[in-house]
Amino acid sequence: MANFASRTAQLRCFRQYLCSRAINQCSSTQSSHPLRFCDHFSSQSIIPLRPGIQTLMMHHRYLCSATAKPDSGEGQNSGQSSDTGKAVRGGPVSWLSFFLLFCTGAGLVFYYDKEKKRHIEEINVASTAVKEGPSAGKAAIGGPFNLINDEGKNVTEKDFFGKWTLIYFGFTHCPDICPDELVKLAEAVDKIKAKIGVDIVPVFISVDPERDTVEQVHQYVKEFHPNLIGLTGTPDEVRKASRAYRVYYMKTEEESSDYLVDHSIMMYLMDPKMEFVKNFGKNNDVDSLTNGIIEAMKKYNH
Repeated sequence: MANFASRTAQLRCFRQYLCSRAINQCSSTQSSHPLRFCDHFSSQSIIPLRPGIQTLMMHHRYLCSATAKPDSGEGQNSGQSSDTGKAVRGGPVSWLSFFLLFCTGAGLVFYYDKEKKRHIEEINVASTAVKEGPSAGKAAIGGPFNLINDEGKNVTEKDFFGKWTLIYFGFTHCPDICPDELVKLAEAVDKIKAKIGVDIVPVFISVDPERDTVEQVHQYVKEFHPNLIGLTGTPDEVRKASRAYRVYYMKTEEESSDYLVDHSIMMYLMDPKMEFVKNFGKNNDVDSLTNGIIEAMKKYNH
């Protein structure tokens, strides 16, 4: 009798424990699934009509399975609804971003094109203003010098006043460039005389005074033109004349007495006042040199 009473008390306690646990689990899902909870609660009683462990266990498993199923279904539905929401929200945002990007790009292209046109217009206006403005002056080329001609006489720049002069700097031991340039100079002087009847005085100034003596220079210049005047002098005077005409020259390494001199390759056209008019480089042939000198002389006279 005592055993039956203690077993009955144990069953009562176990039943109360299962009932309280089932109620707690169901109440956790009541807020999200009230209808389903009510249906299961009405169709099956949580508390059994007769005592028994098997009956309580069946009710407990049924309630747990019933509360788990709605969660899985709701999870799928919520996943579908969230995916649908993302698709719905993603569409307008993507098109709006594309539209804003297109507008921004079009605006930048328009702004760049406008600024480019404005910059070109400013350049054109500035160039027009420069053309219409006053002259910027003559280049600081030329100046006084005191040298010796190929006849042994001292000459200065004043001895060439009243005449057009074409000056070239070189040296008599030059293997190829100086002879080519002097041939070009002599032919241009003759062509100018034939075309417009103006005598231009050709002048050769040595940049190698150590070797280019008066006799050496005299023999050298007469090989190119009878009117070609050769000038040499002391190293100091040659240096002063070269600086006045912005001429560069420098000896190469002296392995022997037969050295070379690196120098500027340029012809200088001077007006009757021995003021600089124009220079002509190695890229000019005889015809371009002739026409360039004639054009410069016509501008000077006007």
